[in-house]
Amino acid sequence: METMKKEAIVLYPCPYIGHLISTVELGRLFLTLRPSITIHVLISAPPPTEGPAAAATTASFISSVSATDGSSISFHKLPHVALPPGFSVRSAIPEVTKDLEVLRLDTPNVRSAIESISEGHHIRALVIDLLCPYALPVARELSIPCYYNVSSSISSLAFMVYLDTFDKLYPKSFNDHDRSLIIEVPGIPPMQPLDMPCGILDRDDHAYDFFFETTRNFKQAHGVIVNSFEKCEPRAFRDVVAGICTPSCTMPPLYCIGPLITTRDCAHRGPDKKDVPECLKWLDDQPSKSVIFLSFGSSGVFSKEQLMETAVGLERSGLRFLWVVRNPRDLPDTDLDMLLPDGFLERTKKRGLVVKSWAPQGAVLNHGSVGGFVTHCGWNSILESITAGVPMITWPLYAEQRLNRLVLVKETKVALSMNASEEGLVTAVEVEARVRELMDSEIGKSVRERTLMMKAAAEAALSPNGSSRAALNQLVDSWNIGS
Repeated sequence: METMKKEAIVLYPCPYIGHLISTVELGRLFLTLRPSITIHVLISAPPPTEGPAAAATTASFISSVSATDGSSISFHKLPHVALPPGFSVRSAIPEVTKDLEVLRLDTPNVRSAIESISEGHHIRALVIDLLCPYALPVARELSIPCYYNVSSSISSLAFMVYLDTFDKLYPKSFNDHDRSLIIEVPGIPPMQPLDMPCGILDRDDHAYDFFFETTRNFKQAHGVIVNSFEKCEPRAFRDVVAGICTPSCTMPPLYCIGPLITTRDCAHRGPDKKDVPECLKWLDDQPSKSVIFLSFGSSGVFSKEQLMETAVGLERSGLRFLWVVRNPRDLPDTDLDMLLPDGFLERTKKRGLVVKSWAPQGAVLNHGSVGGFVTHCGWNSILESITAGVPMITWPLYAEQRLNRLVLVKETKVALSMNASEEGLVTAVEVEARVRELMDSEIGKSVRERTLMMKAAAEAALSPNGSSRAALNQLVDSWNIGS
């Protein structure tokens, strides 16, 4: 009997671990308003580009969620899908483009999983990752309302939905334009070609085709959920909602429900400090707001040359630092001594700490000793920094991170920019200059004050009468759960 079925929301994230974590947090948020529903998360196999440890990381995360939220959140692992033999792509980001093709091939499995869930549940909505647009027609065929979940900025969304117009305004590849070309996109500060997301510079790139088709499918969605808040990106919010970014179609309703971040790694500090990471114990001994924190996400890997330059810049700055270092891809896993200048760890041990591969980023950013954050500009990291009130130095590496930098530096004004050479190397001189500027200059003071203002705006957005809370209520109410 249909009326006896338990009500459910199905979430379909891209399998990258950052997307998976933010999607589960979104499911938890839905449960705070409607605890009677169940959340079902579809899990595609971790892509090969994430490395051999990705499957173990994903499995560990799923296990931890199941242990704490098992009665409300369940996971449905989709069958493994492989690319056909000899499959190749023409792309500046070939591995990511292959991952997108795997998600396209996974569509029949997605449909089967949704049909299986619907046998025992009344599915009120399907929420899909921006990188999983192939599930949208499935939802339409099964008469299930479908929503895009954008785990990046409103500005990135503005760029994406404007791409249909963009394609007509610029009929040749941006690789063929002068790099100094100024490009105008509604809601976003004037940009140059290299500020655009990866895969957009070449019209013949398979990634360009993917994003172009994705933006054309936006009008078919019932709504778009964005992990941001109005005061963080007011111009982008205004222009997206007003339809200025989508002159050729009607933009679905926009629900800005952020900042939505995970705080699980901030809550494990007992009075006896058992199981507390060494880096947090080290931070306890540092003066207030004195430490610059450097961390570049799960895929933020540098060459040995870049690690050397960074180390020299930090040493010359004379500042306290906490630095997360990952092993270069072209080198076997090795000790930190082999990756950094001779004697660096010994010379800086009284004011610096280097940790290998990982640190509890949320807990570090919320520690009172941290006064600045050098980040790759992943959106989750940006939100963590804003909600902690920590100003940033931007060092974008891939995806839409250059666009995020543009917005942070020019629009939101909560960050300074780390500048690379034409070859992509950030020199020791640049590292030293930027960290000093953030931690000890009038410009840095202004950025710090602006960040604290944005922290307060984020708290207001999440308050019972705030804009993000109102958007969340409006979204969940539209599902008519319990009716």
